[in-house]
Amino acid sequence: MSGTEVPTTLLLVRHGATALTAERRLSGNGGSDPALSDIGRRQAEAVARRLAEHGTVQVVVSSPLRRCRETAATVARRLRLEVGVDDALREADFGVWEGLTFTEVRERHPDELAAWRESPTAVPGGTGEPLDAVTRRVTLYRDKLLARYAGRTVLVVSHVAPLRTLVRLALGAPPESLFRMELAAASVSAVVYAGDGNASLRLLNDTSHLREENRPQRTR
Repeated sequence: MSGTEVPTTLLLVRHGATALTAERRLSGNGGSDPALSDIGRRQAEAVARRLAEHGTVQVVVSSPLRRCRETAATVARRLRLEVGVDDALREADFGVWEGLTFTEVRERHPDELAAWRESPTAVPGGTGEPLDAVTRRVTLYRDKLLARYAGRTVLVVSHVAPLRTLVRLALGAPPESLFRMELAAASVSAVVYAGDGNASLRLLNDTSHLREENRPQRTR
């Protein structure tokens, strides 16, 4: 990248918590479409404050699922931006696993779960979306964002599978790395793309804005 080229930054924000998040239940594209919980709404406000202080976001895009749209809308209002919604950012479909915890999936569908963890082509929950399909749609959408918003900072509000995929692709990591990342509710990660397309992971799973004790204290 030459000194005149401005990198493109994707700020990756997972939606705030829902009632299912607290119970660590799978909530994909094929089940219910829960709203943010009270905690989730407070988390969205905390993300909004942080990004407003940062002051560099120029574009906001979101998954069409309710928890993401609510999170994105909270941030966008503070930034005075519109929200673009795209189906490519939706969560994976987990089939009959929807609404279950991983412990319950392991007890009821141990062979399917093992296959899903081992192969990106395995179909979760019998009728769900394999991870290689998630990768294809997320890759195409990432490329579209980089072409459309070159040199800008784009806030991407989405879910665990799409966001982990963006991080994995940035690192050039294998598919199994998806299961070795933690992306908490309302966490912020950042990937920066140079003009030649090379990616650099600058931030991963930052939740400092959610811990009040980490916020600077006012001086008297």
